[in-house]
Amino acid sequence: MLKQDSIEVLRECEARLIPTGVSVTIKKGSLVVITQALGNSYTVYVNGNLARVAGIDGDALGMVILDEPDINDFDGTVEDKIWEVLKTCFDPEIPVNIVDLGLVYECRIEENGEVKIKMTLTAPGCGMGPTLVGDIEQKIRQIHTVTDIKVDLVFDPPWDRSMMTDVAKLQLGML
Repeated sequence: MLKQDSIEVLRECEARLIPTGVSVTIKKGSLVVITQALGNSYTVYVNGNLARVAGIDGDALGMVILDEPDINDFDGTVEDKIWEVLKTCFDPEIPVNIVDLGLVYECRIEENGEVKIKMTLTAPGCGMGPTLVGDIEQKIRQIHTVTDIKVDLVFDPPWDRSMMTDVAKLQLGML
């Protein structure tokens, strides 16, 4: 879902600036352009910046509230749940989840419930690292048996387009 026209924000709402992740308040009456609605969040262009608005605040944008289902209701192992959660994480500028982009290199679950993830970014200089890591940590912490989460950003091996799934390549018009 994508709106090209400016819309007026209906109520004050919190957002995170992209790529820094700094929390800001978008004031009622501000004009925004919605550029992306994926992963239970909206990416908006506001005051010359991109910002991520949580899906629960969709009504402030005149959109539907994107509520995240409880991952604990999902049947499967803890690892299955983690991979499902990772598929809800998107770079705000690329409309493909981080799993299909091939950004997640490793997911380990320790005996004590600690989750360790190794991942990369599409480019070493990409400023989205802190935003993506924060999103991943927040979502995985929702899984009841997870005691802690550590996400390591690595750049070896460097990411390239061959790491994307065919689904991602199709979504981006590369097939």
